[in-house]
Amino acid sequence: MAAVTPEGRLVAFQGDPRASTFLRSAAKPFQCVPLLLAGVAERYGLEIPDIALICASHGGTPAHVERAAGLLARGGFEVGDLLCGAHWPMDARAAEELRKEGREPSPLHNNCSGKHAGMLLACQALGLPTAGYVALDHPWQERILGHVAAFCGLLESEIGLAVDGCSVPTFRVPLAAAARGYAALAHPEAAGLEGEPASAVGTIVRGMTGAPEMVAGPGRFTTRLMEVTGGRILAKEGAEGLYGLAVRGPVALGIAVKIADGGERCRDGVVLDVLRQLGSLAGAEFEELREFHSPAVRNVRGLEVGAVRPEVDLEEAV
Repeated sequence: MAAVTPEGRLVAFQGDPRASTFLRSAAKPFQCVPLLLAGVAERYGLEIPDIALICASHGGTPAHVERAAGLLARGGFEVGDLLCGAHWPMDARAAEELRKEGREPSPLHNNCSGKHAGMLLACQALGLPTAGYVALDHPWQERILGHVAAFCGLLESEIGLAVDGCSVPTFRVPLAAAARGYAALAHPEAAGLEGEPASAVGTIVRGMTGAPEMVAGPGRFTTRLMEVTGGRILAKEGAEGLYGLAVRGPVALGIAVKIADGGERCRDGVVLDVLRQLGSLAGAEFEELREFHSPAVRNVRGLEVGAVRPEVDLEEAV
């Protein structure tokens, strides 16, 4: 775990803040920046929930699917143009409804469908090929890499690349660099961003915190954290135990959390403990989110036999 100021100063950590990991879906706010700089929001009339969905790992609820389909329609695209693949909705109720109806999930149910729809719109707006838009050497993905590097304070050559679960590139960076990227979301001006990039960050923050139900979904931790804090904390999960946070306000911070074994059952509790220890979460806010802090462990009979309890011991950076 690493906590970094917008100016790039490490203030607290646990473990090795220089250890590298893949951002996975926590990269989505950065992947949205060049889309906004390309004028996609104005050209296609994107609304706050649209921006949120483009930055989302959504649950595949009817509301999410409808919003993703609407993004495609604005550019005249079809579901088959999405290259993210299909999986069952992450939202249990939505998945159960599909099964009851005897339907299979489509790419619209993929938690990354909003991001992919946004990429198609961006390529269309810039006259770039929409076929194969996910390829590592596609001009759009190369453009995204440049922005990820800028936000994380790295050279492009310092970022490792691989293919993510939804087929687009994913980025391997040190935890402290990931935290620095989120610190730029918390206070872009203090991070040295001005003009259009700072404006783009403002739009992303308003989107994600203004429609948190689109970023994850009903009852999910990311949505609840942004709801409970009134958008003061921007939050975004990534696969394999990665979590990014932009704490806005008088003491702006970027935080990156990585669960070493990639497990997620303790991740939310660790995030809450980190925020509490840094003084970034009020007591009343913590109480509203307590259910995520120490979730019960139940056996196959449904009996509560224990709890997952996070142990976080932050070190202050010298």
